[in-house]
Amino acid sequence: MKLRAKKQRGGNATPRHDRRTPMAQSRPELAHDVLRHAHGRPLESLFAPQSIAVIGASEKPGSVGRAVLENLHAYPRSVYAVNPSHTHVFGQPAFRRVTDIGVPIDLAVIATPAETVPRIVGECAEAGVRSALILSAGFKECGAPGAALEQEVFAAARRASPPLRVIGPNCLGVMVPHAGLNATFAATSPRPGSVAFISQSGALCTAILDWSVRENVGFSAFVSIGSMLDVGWGDLISWLGDDPRTHSIVIYMESVGDARAFLSAAREVALTKPIIAIKVGRTEAAARAAASHTGSLTGRDAVIDAAFRRAGVLRVATIEELFDMAEVLAKQPRPRGPRLTIVTNAGGPGALAADLLVVSGGQLSPLSPASVAALDQVLPPHWSRCNPIDILGDADAARYARAVDLAIREPASDGVLAILTPQAMTDPTAIAEALKPLAGVSGKPLLASWMGGPSVDAGRNILNQAGVSTFSYPDTAARAFHAMWRNSENLRSLYETPTLTSSQPHDDARAAAPDLPLPSATTARVEQRLLAARNDGRTLLSEHESKQVLAAYGIPVVTTRVARSEQDAVDAAAQLGFPVALKLHSKTITHKTDVGGVRLDVRDAAGVRRAWRGIEQSVAAKAGPGHFLGVTVQPMVRHDGYELILGSSIDAQFGPVLLFGAGGQLVEILQDRALGLPPLTATLARRLMEQTRIHAALQGARGRAPVNLGLLEQILVRFSQLVAEQRWIREIDINPLIASADQILALDVRVVLHPPGLREEELPRLAIRPYPSHYVTRWKLRDGTPVTIRPLRPEDEPLLVEFHRTLSERSVYYRYFEPLQLDQRIAHERLSRICFIDYDREMALVVERKTGANGRREVLGVGRLSKTPGTDEAEFALLIGDQWQNRGLGTHLLKRLVQIGRDEKLARITATILPDNVEMLHLCRRVGFDLHAEPGDDWHAEIVL
Repeated sequence: MKLRAKKQRGGNATPRHDRRTPMAQSRPELAHDVLRHAHGRPLESLFAPQSIAVIGASEKPGSVGRAVLENLHAYPRSVYAVNPSHTHVFGQPAFRRVTDIGVPIDLAVIATPAETVPRIVGECAEAGVRSALILSAGFKECGAPGAALEQEVFAAARRASPPLRVIGPNCLGVMVPHAGLNATFAATSPRPGSVAFISQSGALCTAILDWSVRENVGFSAFVSIGSMLDVGWGDLISWLGDDPRTHSIVIYMESVGDARAFLSAAREVALTKPIIAIKVGRTEAAARAAASHTGSLTGRDAVIDAAFRRAGVLRVATIEELFDMAEVLAKQPRPRGPRLTIVTNAGGPGALAADLLVVSGGQLSPLSPASVAALDQVLPPHWSRCNPIDILGDADAARYARAVDLAIREPASDGVLAILTPQAMTDPTAIAEALKPLAGVSGKPLLASWMGGPSVDAGRNILNQAGVSTFSYPDTAARAFHAMWRNSENLRSLYETPTLTSSQPHDDARAAAPDLPLPSATTARVEQRLLAARNDGRTLLSEHESKQVLAAYGIPVVTTRVARSEQDAVDAAAQLGFPVALKLHSKTITHKTDVGGVRLDVRDAAGVRRAWRGIEQSVAAKAGPGHFLGVTVQPMVRHDGYELILGSSIDAQFGPVLLFGAGGQLVEILQDRALGLPPLTATLARRLMEQTRIHAALQGARGRAPVNLGLLEQILVRFSQLVAEQRWIREIDINPLIASADQILALDVRVVLHPPGLREEELPRLAIRPYPSHYVTRWKLRDGTPVTIRPLRPEDEPLLVEFHRTLSERSVYYRYFEPLQLDQRIAHERLSRICFIDYDREMALVVERKTGANGRREVLGVGRLSKTPGTDEAEFALLIGDQWQNRGLGTHLLKRLVQIGRDEKLARITATILPDNVEMLHLCRRVGFDLHAEPGDDWHAEIVL
């Protein structure tokens, strides 16, 4: 993990990979160094081992050890047999233990009984083996004893330094066809290709291998991941994201494992390499939480869908669709919209494709008058004159090519599907040849459905070789186009620049003193309220306490007074004004209506007294004495708005999950809800609302004024912030949340806490790390200019645009090693990826000041600390604005990055610096980096934390 720096006043620095990898063209700060040393590429020994030991090697027919040795026979690196019972295997020396081999071993392939594996892994750790494939079964899939055995294996692997990386146990192994590596016991080897396949099912792997040979599908990598004792989805997706031979990643998933690692890696990779997943378990009964509206509405499979959307992963339902989408996304550009133009020589197949497209949520693109006129010139008089474009059954190659060309040129079209049915006058091969020049020239996807058997095979092959994805049936092709659009739109929305909402977790109020980041008053106040309830041994907040929690986060709540006596209730009602609502005040009862604890539309003092007594008597009869602590008094809210629900509950895999949808008493019956993962931005909040049916009504329906959707977005963002920060909250429901043109108001809220005996480290972890507000600090430049140093956020893109406008050509050149033009540097596609960082993978700090009477924000510099996945190392980058150099800012910012590295439990931070970059060398020395000359003209800087 290296950093290359160039001389610059103020110490601007840039990573080596900024100019050496293709990704650096669009995202230099986040590209990975393909020349990273072995410790920085922890999976290199798994995918490109220089030496392999097969432990359990055997000549016994039908044994796993024999199959592995035979598959490795052609691997052009050293392969050693280890078997204590044999001196030779297939005529080659066999070693009793891996420690006896006497040369460094990159990869150990273990095929021995489960009970021997902990000892063998310990020996591998002792011998310095860097990684292991454990093919053996008999671990946690066999119950508690196997799970305990698995933990022994993990402990043995962790005794090595660096830790020995393990794939498995109970896996098929790993193949890298381009390198000739087949470290599996499979009977089939796939051909090289651009698709990486990862599966939790070894049996499915063997079936896919057989299928791939028949269908001529090639792979860049083929991984059976097993029970994911160590290496998981996140590790593999990160590795494959850097692999230049991998163009798309397909996944067969049975369990998520480390949800944060999976989402972190997938969000990073999915924008440049499609990730398509099939996740089993769709029909599993949804998890029920009887005391929570949110819990009862949050099914496990729906959470998987929400998580995949948040990571940009395309979920499919069948194995066929899995590889269809991998092929089409690897070959074709992603559509810019949902509109498809269909060109067909038969009306029926075109209608089938159109039906499937529209039912799926796509659209048929309209034909402009210009397009119709142009088609009139090249098609027979009886053509359909609409989309689908039926060019009739006697269409030859020239007619097909002209029609498809015009369809591609249609401005309203986002993609084209060409359908061919073999008719007497049809030449499928010649037509495919005629369409070849149209492939990949428009920036729009071109799909084809060549229907039929052997007579169309040659045409299919021609189109496939030209990069046009072909499908046997037109409805399948239409479904694929819509899935492409769905994935494209989801990725676009994930990286859409959000607006900055108020009361977000990065306000300057969180940093009240220089270099002393303090928690916000809001966070601390709510934490104290929750702590008081926990100290009382309670898991349920009262309604009044719950509303105070919402109000602290800027969520509007109806005015609520607690009355502990009948007279207090009368007085509170008089102060608020009639009519009022009285509700049970209790610290033990969850749903007030179930015990007769609600009285509405109370219009006078006598009614208040009757309501008090009625609630007290009903609660005593239905729940028993001791639950009635008085009532809350609230004004009756007259509204013509919509009743919504906003809630959160805990998912076993992904932690807190947000829910938004139609609320009220029929919430479970209506089942109109969408799920998301906290934290949200304004854009993500809007997308969450758009997934519900009620969203159309909120925009205004049947003469009703629209709801203030901007305010509703802010409330969702604030609510997600509450959920992300207050980890002791297990469940929270706002139901109903009233939304009208005039107001948005929480009428009722319920907050349930985790059990008091739970330790903080046992609390469910958010699947996506929230904004690290504790890294916000204040500081002053040498001239006394006050600045705020804080982590970067997605909303900062406009500030970075202005920052780049201030940079000189010299600063730009020394940062990026080329005269990168302003329009390239501030392109949304680039800056959005820089701003949408994953705080688990990297930490970027911006230095900003406020200027002018209106407090306009201005960025003075940016520092970035990029972690290497799977290691405890990181690299840094600095970019200081020209006018702010030589004021101590670069030194202070690097010190902050080093301290953050310590806080994040990193072991070291390194950099490679050019010898003429005197400023950077001096800066590193001041901060405590060790410097030494590397071979050539570079200097290596390293600080051990």
